[in-house]
Amino acid sequence: MPTAAASLSVEDAVNRRRGDLIELSHSIHAEPELAFAEHRSCAKTQALVAEYGFEMTAAPGGLDTAFRASYGSGPLVVGICAEYDALPEIGHACGHNIIAASAVGTALALAEVADQLGLTVVLLGTPAEELGGGKVLMLGAGTFDDIAATVMLHPGPVDIAAARSLALSEVTVDYTGRESHAAVAPYMGVNAGDAVTVAQVAIGLLRQQLLPGQMVHGIVTNGGQATNIIPGHAELRYTMRATDMTALHELEGRMAGCFSAGSIATGCTHQVSETAPAYAELLPDPWLSETVRAEMVSLGREPLPASVEASVPMGSTDMGNVTHVMPGIHPVIGIDSGGAAIHQPAFTAAAAGPSADKAVVEGAIMLARTVVRLAETPAERDRVLQAQERRTAS
Repeated sequence: MPTAAASLSVEDAVNRRRGDLIELSHSIHAEPELAFAEHRSCAKTQALVAEYGFEMTAAPGGLDTAFRASYGSGPLVVGICAEYDALPEIGHACGHNIIAASAVGTALALAEVADQLGLTVVLLGTPAEELGGGKVLMLGAGTFDDIAATVMLHPGPVDIAAARSLALSEVTVDYTGRESHAAVAPYMGVNAGDAVTVAQVAIGLLRQQLLPGQMVHGIVTNGGQATNIIPGHAELRYTMRATDMTALHELEGRMAGCFSAGSIATGCTHQVSETAPAYAELLPDPWLSETVRAEMVSLGREPLPASVEASVPMGSTDMGNVTHVMPGIHPVIGIDSGGAAIHQPAFTAAAAGPSADKAVVEGAIMLARTVVRLAETPAERDRVLQAQERRTAS
């Protein structure tokens, strides 16, 4: 099947399922679920491809809300990542309902041309992107081992073809002191709440010396239970970000000194624990990125110029870890959010609006067309297949 015919075929397939895909997006949006608890969303995301005859594997890597759904037997194995976890209290303010529905649409469309293009289509349900690193855990469990390239998209206020992200790690810091009555015998206490304060002051002063691209942000998750008790326990949770893993490790070392300052100043002890695997920065595949850029334009979208992309503020994603292992892309598809950024309540509302529905459909079309072009471009097809063979052999 020539590329033009296959591209028309996948576009038609997405448009035929338009109603089902939008219904899926709205249904996930209406019942937001947090990381590793996305049971309803996981089941909903699998339903349409199960009906089509995809081979289903439940809980890959032992993750209850992950799945792998495969169709076809071609040598070029392409993964499509679906995310469906929400945020505490503000629901789908990151638009993962759009990600899941567009991923399903991409998988269904590619299944219709899999035999002609020599494809195996793999839809991956990847939980806990917001907190927990589902993709990192699935990579470690071998779920991606046979996949040559992986695609997905993410909603945002604008279209970005070669989207970037920051490396990220997150820790909890638990301080232990000694309780005492705050009025009768404060001198007998060791104030864990004060340790938190000292640590945060140190972090605030550190910010002036951070490298460009490094940033830290955190919350106090336990600052004491009553004003008349010297807190014997207190806890911080901090996220650290940087342009790459090298800069992230440097930042982690400097933050460790700030956490220690709280203990030293107050006489507490402290323990630092990772809350999830670290996220690497995105390394979008150049050829796939330029291909998806062309597909955005063909759909009437206006992706940011490549010269501007690097200046856009970035978040973080566990898809970064995938792109360090194999060719992959994570473009941003724009929706009308009324000026709201992701992780704002107004973006939650926009993620189920008309422009979000359009993004589900057009996102599936542009990803499916990108995979078609990969399958039908011999040099690029060989490139990703050879990279996968080297990875498997190593």
